[in-house]
Amino acid sequence: MNSFWNGRAVFVTGGSGFVGANLVNELVARGANVVCLQRDETKRNSLDLLKLRDKVTVVRGSVDDFSLMSRILNEYEVDAVFHLAAQALVGAANRSPVSTFESNIRGTYILLEACRSTQTVSRVVVASSDKAYGSHDVLPYHEDFKLNAVYPYDVSKACTDLISMSFAETFGLPVAVTRSANIYGPADANISRIIPGTILSVLNGERPIIRSNGTPVRDFIYTEDIVAGYLLLSERIDDAAGEAFNFGTNRPISMIDLAGKIIHLLGRDGDLTPKIMLTSKIRNEIDAQYLGSEKVAERFGWKAKVDLDEGLLRTIDWYRENWI
Repeated sequence: MNSFWNGRAVFVTGGSGFVGANLVNELVARGANVVCLQRDETKRNSLDLLKLRDKVTVVRGSVDDFSLMSRILNEYEVDAVFHLAAQALVGAANRSPVSTFESNIRGTYILLEACRSTQTVSRVVVASSDKAYGSHDVLPYHEDFKLNAVYPYDVSKACTDLISMSFAETFGLPVAVTRSANIYGPADANISRIIPGTILSVLNGERPIIRSNGTPVRDFIYTEDIVAGYLLLSERIDDAAGEAFNFGTNRPISMIDLAGKIIHLLGRDGDLTPKIMLTSKIRNEIDAQYLGSEKVAERFGWKAKVDLDEGLLRTIDWYRENWI
């Protein structure tokens, strides 16, 4: 196994969240000394679901606290930073834009300023999203597309992008940005998301709920693949700094077909069908979004290795064994 991370001090914001905890899991497996930032104490969080709390250092606090960020980076002599802390739910952003902007925008520039002021930090990866692109008539999205974000969550991710590029260009901060498709996999404690919600409903013998008219189209990337992308950009920061990279599979699927696929994989096609909640498109959400990942493939050789069926089966197995 690559020894790059062995003994390296790493700071992960959002480390108790779903994607953050999966990243932490891989970093721990590679021998890194990981410090996680956790804001809220939640009954079910991914760090505990993956049994990682005793293997890392957990610091309680908010990413928009500059003195705390500076203290963590200096006290633990952090070399690598992964910024995943964010309010990540589109619906919540539409209901409460200010708190989303505070977390996603202010949190980013506060952390990056702390990184800029800390001599030990040599690599930063900031997690953005395909939502930063907003709406385009041409699909898939590519990195040279304009960031057309309009809705609150989308705007917060576009700002995250721009702030990161500003720190890279203006101050030479070694920061790269990931724009990823929708991420799924083990230990997602937020069961309002379509994949864990559908899996748990079907495992319980209930009709899964689709909180749209079923037509929205998205790309889904398995946690193992996006984590590999984060680590790759960090390891190759000299070649990646100051740029954004798409991470997706370029295999979009509609919500109704995704739910149907999960039902089929669980062998319940004969008696369960999705429950469609709306007859029209969701207000303040884009109907079709997916990414082209040619740039990161050509530059660094990355490609998604886990196809949707395999990833869903792994995710189903995890929830069957650890949640039900």
